[in-house]
Amino acid sequence: MSELKDTFQDKEKLEKDTLAINTIRTLAMDGVQAANSGHPGTPMALAPVAYSLWQRFLRFDPSDPIWPNRDRFILSNGHASMLLYSLLHLTGVQAVSPKYETVGKPSVTLDDLKNFRQLDSRCPGHPEYRWTSGIETTTGPLGQGVSNSVGMAIGSHWMSSHFNRPGFEMIDYNVYAICGDGDMMEGVSSEAASIAGHLKLSNLCWIYDNNHITIEGNTQIAFTEDVATRFMGYGWDVIRVGDANDLHLLSAAFEHFHKTTDRPTLIIVDSHIAYGSPHKQDTAAAHGEPLGEEEIRLTKKNYGWPEDAKFLVPEGVYDTFKNGIGKRGKELRDEWIVLFDRYKQQHPKLADELYRMQHRQLPNDWDKELEPFPADPKGMATRASSGKVLNALAKNYPWLIGGAADLAPSTKTHLGFEGAGDFEPENYAGRNFHFGIREHAMGSILNGLALSKIRPFGSGFLIFSDYCRPPIRLSALMEIPTIYIFTHDSIGLGEDGPTHQPIEQIASLRAIPGLTTIRPCDANEVLEAWRYTAELRHEPVVFILSRQNVPTLDREKYASAKGVHRGAYTLADCAGKPELLLLATGSEVSLCLEAYEQLSQEGIKCRVVSMPSWEIFEKQDAAYRDEVIPPDVKARISVEQASTFGWERYVGLEGKAIGMESFGASAPIEALLKKFGFTCEHIVKQAKQMLMLTKSN
Repeated sequence: MSELKDTFQDKEKLEKDTLAINTIRTLAMDGVQAANSGHPGTPMALAPVAYSLWQRFLRFDPSDPIWPNRDRFILSNGHASMLLYSLLHLTGVQAVSPKYETVGKPSVTLDDLKNFRQLDSRCPGHPEYRWTSGIETTTGPLGQGVSNSVGMAIGSHWMSSHFNRPGFEMIDYNVYAICGDGDMMEGVSSEAASIAGHLKLSNLCWIYDNNHITIEGNTQIAFTEDVATRFMGYGWDVIRVGDANDLHLLSAAFEHFHKTTDRPTLIIVDSHIAYGSPHKQDTAAAHGEPLGEEEIRLTKKNYGWPEDAKFLVPEGVYDTFKNGIGKRGKELRDEWIVLFDRYKQQHPKLADELYRMQHRQLPNDWDKELEPFPADPKGMATRASSGKVLNALAKNYPWLIGGAADLAPSTKTHLGFEGAGDFEPENYAGRNFHFGIREHAMGSILNGLALSKIRPFGSGFLIFSDYCRPPIRLSALMEIPTIYIFTHDSIGLGEDGPTHQPIEQIASLRAIPGLTTIRPCDANEVLEAWRYTAELRHEPVVFILSRQNVPTLDREKYASAKGVHRGAYTLADCAGKPELLLLATGSEVSLCLEAYEQLSQEGIKCRVVSMPSWEIFEKQDAAYRDEVIPPDVKARISVEQASTFGWERYVGLEGKAIGMESFGASAPIEALLKKFGFTCEHIVKQAKQMLMLTKSN
């Protein structure tokens, strides 16, 4: 009798599971068809995989989707977004406000699914972080999601080492990422997988949808490598599930991942996208086309579904999820809250840090060791002053952590104070990261750390910002406070020549909406730039720093460096109205000051404007902007060792931009500055010519 009862219960459970899985599939079909746009095949094929993970293993509470110790789920093949949106709807994930509070309404309603890919829908074409609660990262560009997952897994290990104490496992979440052939082909995923294997991130699980389909057709035309062997070479544990529909094998694979404690896990899932008619395998799957009404009817018939029903959620499906992930997730979250209350009593300082970190708040006395630099004509490179400020700041900002793409000695980003240490498999408490020569993955991992509420920084040479531009763009798109530190910012690096001399990089970074670029002129502007950056909660920042020394300006003679907080400010001025404006950033500011002194001695009324950040300046009101750059002063010269692109905004049609129109040259810095016109004499000559022209007009 007991065996018969067990068989009946197993059958009943299987029927519930099948009904829930087919609901995910049909919602995906209907959403794509209603939009007449999107990818139905992958959500349908992966519905059993995602269902098995969410319903049986994922530590996630739909009623509190930002619970700090939740498992993270990433749909890296973001074109399959209807899979994730259907799960968010069926599990009842609650919407969260910018104040980190649930607002009493679902994150994704049935109407949102019906408005997939439509204006203002909570279900855009690809998953968007901060737009729809329950989405852990923006995925679209293939390879980025899985690479973000490495940062999240690192974040879990770092927080475990920092916060956990005997009897208080406050942070130990796992990270799951579903990915496809496209993710595997992108180079960034290889970089990220390599470093994940090196770091032995046993809390990381990638689920590879091995369906052999991309936009151009079967992957055999371009992708024939042995993925399993590749990942074994990276140091991953690799297992295979031969049928994406086999819930028993899927459960066994996830259980195997949980038991693996010395390396990350890759689960290769063989899937086949099946429809009512076989030819759709190579159309809707490959090209992201809606199935069409007739194909949907045939497919629903295969599922035993009402053929004409649209966006149907059968009776009992919501309860299935509520009694599965809903019940389990709430119990886990409630247990954590009780534990955190005890934690606050026994470890109040750590509890305060954990709370502040999760809410992107600064620790108390974070800036107590930030001291201004004394005036010094010899000065120091801004990369060097930045290193000093970073170390002073990080001492009192425990979750400010990061590293370099193999260039820490050059970028001066090593945290050298006692206890900082290196993050390695034997020491997950370390605050210095060694990303290796992997700029692209570094940026994506930084974003994963930022999404975990850690404050990360990463560094390299400015020329190599091209290698990590995709994650820089995504940090701005997601509005997360990732910090990028780029040094060797100009032709001032000399003999390395055009391959290493950045020309168009500053302009291209300034073109990214929501990204703040800061190119400070001396040590005290560096100090204020870090102070400004520390207080940001939703904006990424790029520091652009010099290799060569620049004078530390006498701030009793010139204006305070606090002007950095307004983006641009009058650094040196004349009595009354100026007849000439000299605008500059970075190392060229001191050059403009030399020209200013000479022009002033000759009776020319001149003003020097330091413009470390165009983006911050543009946020100021019009009155302030006009005060710094008076509209009626037409004689203006900008000086920057980079492309002049964009400077016309500030110098106007009658002004002149002194900058780079070539890719530089290989020579000592003095020769380069003379060749390309970055000398006091050249600026003075250009200023006088401009004044003659403007006066004659």
